[in-house]
Amino acid sequence: MRRAGYLLLIGLLAVMLAACGQGKNDNAGGNAGGNSNASGGTNAEQPAGNAEQPDGGAEQSFRIAISQYVEHPSLDATREGFIAALKDAGLEEGVNLTIDYNNAQADSTNNLSIAQKIAADKNDLVLAIATPSAQSVAQMVKDTPVLFAAVTDPLAAKLVDSMEAPSGNVTGASDTNPAAVQQLMDFIAEHFPDVKTVGIIINEGETNAVVMAENAEQQLAKHGIQAVRAAVANTSEVKQAAESLVGRADAFFITLDNTVVSGVDAVIQVANENDIPFFSSDRDTVERGAFATVGFKYFDHGYQAGQMAVEILKNGKKPSELAVTLPDKLDFILNLKAAAEQGIDVTDEMKAVVQDPENNIIE
Repeated sequence: MRRAGYLLLIGLLAVMLAACGQGKNDNAGGNAGGNSNASGGTNAEQPAGNAEQPDGGAEQSFRIAISQYVEHPSLDATREGFIAALKDAGLEEGVNLTIDYNNAQADSTNNLSIAQKIAADKNDLVLAIATPSAQSVAQMVKDTPVLFAAVTDPLAAKLVDSMEAPSGNVTGASDTNPAAVQQLMDFIAEHFPDVKTVGIIINEGETNAVVMAENAEQQLAKHGIQAVRAAVANTSEVKQAAESLVGRADAFFITLDNTVVSGVDAVIQVANENDIPFFSSDRDTVERGAFATVGFKYFDHGYQAGQMAVEILKNGKKPSELAVTLPDKLDFILNLKAAAEQGIDVTDEMKAVVQDPENNIIE
């Protein structure tokens, strides 16, 4: 019995020692696991933290809606410059940028429908090209940053309440500098002494066109030159309006008038057939066949707007923090081929006003 009891005691001690040893191993494993979990836990959380950093995880993408009033070279170049500025800043369509492009084809009903559609969509930013599009978009879109481009007078169009510090969600790039119209009218007065009347083809439904026409009329009046308007309601009326000025006007002038610019080939035709000097407000029209302007490249203008978009999308700026920009590369642009078509004798004095003749005297 004693021997059996002794053996039983030894067995119990062995079991207890094994259990203690196992417990010690479990604790060691637990500590190792704890250290591993602490380390592993830190490592597991780190990638998630990195994913929230700008350089970690999936790259942020953006969606921009564009409302363009009509297709013509100046507005198209504006859009192209805008997109180029985004690409140069690392925002590329099809990679991390989606662009919803809409064109109203100069139809006011389409223009309003596009603005309503854009307002209902989820966008990170909206670009409105030309005054009618900007007015509709600004009216409809209230919670998304809105930029405009190819807008002549943002104040008169009631898009902003201040050029320097807009108070709402709208800002952008104006495509005119009042000095440009003044310089062009002074050029006409100085170099075309036989011009006593300037015919202005205009859609008076476009605020931007009216503002520029009034500016031109005021500048011409200083030189004793009369302005005569020929009004149009749509592009199909442009040729008839130009023809109505033959015999009443010694020269033609058009503003940044989307309706008229869309039908500018008709004005060029009438000017060429009747030897009437034709002056415009944009470079693209001069490249197509007008004689002269004081202007800039609309691609550069759109690029300015694109740089503003980058400030908003990538740098967190608000539209109210971005002043409205103006063209800063004004120069005279002359088309010598158009001059020959319109019976203009281009003098050395005329050429001398061009600061960059290599790029701005078109042969």
